[in-house]
Amino acid sequence: MSSFPDELKTWRKSRRFSQLALATEADVSLRHISFLETGRAKPSADMVGRLGDAMQLPLSARNRMLMAAGYAARYSGRAWDELEMAPIRAAIDHTLKNHAPYPAIALDDDWRLVRLNEPAEKLFAMLGTAEGMSLLDVVMQPTMPETIENWPEVARHTALRLRTESNAQGGRADLDRVAEYLEAVEGETSDTAAPVVPTIYRAGNIRLSLFATIAQFGTPEDVTLDNLKIELFFPSDEATDAFLKAM
Repeated sequence: MSSFPDELKTWRKSRRFSQLALATEADVSLRHISFLETGRAKPSADMVGRLGDAMQLPLSARNRMLMAAGYAARYSGRAWDELEMAPIRAAIDHTLKNHAPYPAIALDDDWRLVRLNEPAEKLFAMLGTAEGMSLLDVVMQPTMPETIENWPEVARHTALRLRTESNAQGGRADLDRVAEYLEAVEGETSDTAAPVVPTIYRAGNIRLSLFATIAQFGTPEDVTLDNLKIELFFPSDEATDAFLKAM
């Protein structure tokens, strides 16, 4: 495990804070930040929390900083089948079910499909994917250009998202590895100034053009929920809308 000074310096630089900017945001002295980073001062658990708030760190990172400072982790990571998660499971299932006839999914920080509604099950079956599988593995399959009509464009935007998520989590080799693979995808991208880039799925005579919105829990106190994302897909043309409603 890294030392607290190393954790603090790594996250401060990752968040592009100077020592002065972090001191101002956390409402502490510049001298104290300097002493924390050199190990001349030991933070209280409350100070670790204030620094985490100032840098808007994910809960998993706050746990690591607490443990590096000699404290117990504050945030748990409950399993999906635990009793306390029942209201969360119900909320996710309600959201996904009521989004039908359009696809909807829930993803964890490993891009694993935690939940899918029925339209999403049919859609992702086109990619050979089902609940419990990770989309990180799916997007690296050589068959993606055959299934995604505008694959070069989708690959580029997916790589940008992966880089953003990796940076937000302090750097993740697995996300960066997939992003690097996608950045190497060759092919033409559209010059159309559309408001959003859809993902265009093809399977035989079926052609579905969809874009997505992403939602997260607003006040998570659990590592599992802090990393969870709900994606709601919408049709980007009338033909896709009619097909999904008929299906």
